[in-house]
Amino acid sequence: MMNSTQLTSFFLAGYSDIGHLKYLYFIIITVLYISIVFANTVLIVVICMERSLHEPMYLFLCSLFVNDLYGSTGLFPALMTHLVSDDHTVSTVCCYLQIFVLYTYGTTEFSNLAVMSYDRYLAICYPLQYNVIMTPSKVCILICVTWLYSFVKFTIQLSLTIRLRLCGNVIDKVYCDNYLVVKLACSTSDTTVNNISGLCGIVLSVAVPLITIVFSYIKILTICLKSSIETRQKAFSTCTPHLASLLNFSFGCFLTLLQSRFDSPMRNVPTVLHTILSVYYLMCQPLLNPIVYGARMAKIRQACKYILPVGLYPKT
Repeated sequence: MMNSTQLTSFFLAGYSDIGHLKYLYFIIITVLYISIVFANTVLIVVICMERSLHEPMYLFLCSLFVNDLYGSTGLFPALMTHLVSDDHTVSTVCCYLQIFVLYTYGTTEFSNLAVMSYDRYLAICYPLQYNVIMTPSKVCILICVTWLYSFVKFTIQLSLTIRLRLCGNVIDKVYCDNYLVVKLACSTSDTTVNNISGLCGIVLSVAVPLITIVFSYIKILTICLKSSIETRQKAFSTCTPHLASLLNFSFGCFLTLLQSRFDSPMRNVPTVLHTILSVYYLMCQPLLNPIVYGARMAKIRQACKYILPVGLYPKT
């Protein structure tokens, strides 16, 4: 019997033999990762350097971009390495580290989006009191709580996974997944605490932010229906990028949950498509956020024109 103390590595079975196509996929993934790093880094630098962007909305955006860099770095380097390698094993330490990064990224992303919806609610529904309510210290507290909450919550959850006795080391994905590791436990009775913890984690990570988001947008919609066309247009312009990011991330998380928890719906899906869907929320979200916020928000576009070298930012 193989237990967690004897287990030194996991095998990632999500990689199939694709021959020389692996080099094409490697190039695509590399270009995608470089684009994500470049786009998010540029916007982080612009927000930090431009004093006019030192406002709550843009500071929350900066936190979102940092998290996108954090999450994509937890996936892409390992993915690129395994694509061109014939060895698809990963050490237990690296596997658990990747699990920690990817899960905390997901929780932080959703929490960030919830905080941003609350910020938009205050800005639209209480414009005169906004600066009094959303002070710099409160912004700092909200950002710190968002990150610390996800780190503390998943540290507890991961510690429960590490203690399990495992009777297998094959993970049917291209990256390490906590739920799939738990399924490798020798005894289902050992995973009872993990399942309860996982359920509580889902409730805390999804339900609480979702309630905040729904409440905020109901209030925003109520105000917009009673306001002038100009107010509606302003609310629409500031909320559209957030809604696009939120819907994209929710869709990606739903696909990942569907694949991890329910095998039947995904059995007839081609391997390549199955793999793309499994990494959708880790690939598309970090690339979409800089695009939708950089393109839709006038102050960020204007700051980019002043700060970036001539020719780097496209003329409009």
